[in-house]
Amino acid sequence: MPCLLLIVVLAFPRITLALMFFFSTYLERPFHGGVLLPILGFFFLPLTTIVYAWEVNSKMPTEGINLLWLLLAVIIDLGGLGGGARRRSKN
Repeated sequence: MPCLLLIVVLAFPRITLALMFFFSTYLERPFHGGVLLPILGFFFLPLTTIVYAWEVNSKMPTEGINLLWLLLAVIIDLGGLGGGARRRSKN
């Protein structure tokens, strides 16, 4: 059961990003209609991509508390990527 929960938590931002990409125009404005950055965001920083798209579409400046939200998303995304390497090196 914990493995299933982990899979759902890791897949949720990617599923959301894929649905936004295919069924809305939410990612066109922040990324100027390009496909490369949303695809890279899908694989490497999905939560950061969603937060950045939200900030740009809401016409919020990327400063102050909004920058804090973006940095928090980056930290969460990078924490998920690097956590496994630390555990592997201990064994």
